[in-house]
Amino acid sequence: MKLLSASRRFSSSYAGAYMLIEAMVYVGALFVLLGAGYAAVYRCIDRSVALRRNAEDITSALQTGERWRADVRLATGGARLDNAEAGQLLHLQGQRTEHQYKFADGAVWRRSGDGPWVSVLTNVISSKIESDRRQKVTALRWELELRSHSRLSQIKPLFTFMAAPPPPTQ
Repeated sequence: MKLLSASRRFSSSYAGAYMLIEAMVYVGALFVLLGAGYAAVYRCIDRSVALRRNAEDITSALQTGERWRADVRLATGGARLDNAEAGQLLHLQGQRTEHQYKFADGAVWRRSGDGPWVSVLTNVISSKIESDRRQKVTALRWELELRSHSRLSQIKPLFTFMAAPPPPTQ
């Protein structure tokens, strides 16, 4: 009788306990779940940073486009577009100074008068300025494509800005 009760005590004491193998399985499952969670959080952070950079580039492109349009509207002396091997060069002659725009090295550059060239927009894939003849006015159209910061992005940041210089004074 004493032997039977001792075996019951032995088996009942391990019935609610964990074995080492079970603990290792639980730890392994915990590491798999934590690894999947870490990968998901890292992917979200990476895409959030890419989205923020794209939004900053779009904001910069819109600000640069509005500045370009203002320069075109203030070009009382006319606008001249030079196409060279190095790229396009736009001359906008104002009352006081001349503004110039060019695209080189993946950036749009602007110069006022004889001052230095200043980069006004970076991460640019292509930039093209064309004359757009209408019935009574010749407008300028600037087509701009930015580089996306995300490989998975399905949106191409393309912009078209239009502005008409005032008629030349005679």
